[in-house]
Amino acid sequence: MHHVLRLPRDQWPDPVNRALAHLNTRIYIPMQGPSELGASGTLADWDRREEIRDIAVPTLVIGGQHDTMDPDHLTWMGHQFPQGRTHLCVHGSHMTLYDDQEDYFSTLVSFIADVARGRITARGK
Repeated sequence: MHHVLRLPRDQWPDPVNRALAHLNTRIYIPMQGPSELGASGTLADWDRREEIRDIAVPTLVIGGQHDTMDPDHLTWMGHQFPQGRTHLCVHGSHMTLYDDQEDYFSTLVSFIADVARGRITARGK
């Protein structure tokens, strides 16, 4: 479970525990499949790579080194957005906002501030 959240299970934040307690497996499992380590459900062949370049709003692609997403793919994805940035939290997992909070939130706040200052704008503006 360290790819999900790199905190001891008894220290998981209440919002995480509540979300997992209310996971709708009747929807989730047919979409994802029975394993987090490889999509095998209806999303297995869902590919939106060609449409990424059409997303015109500023976009931050942020992930954790210990998540199951390949960091190289995360970087590739961030470079596909016309107004994209990428950041990898080296101590984070899938829920890097909890297990690498300082890096996650400083990156997020910096990105939002740059958008507010006009340093990153939607295409066509």
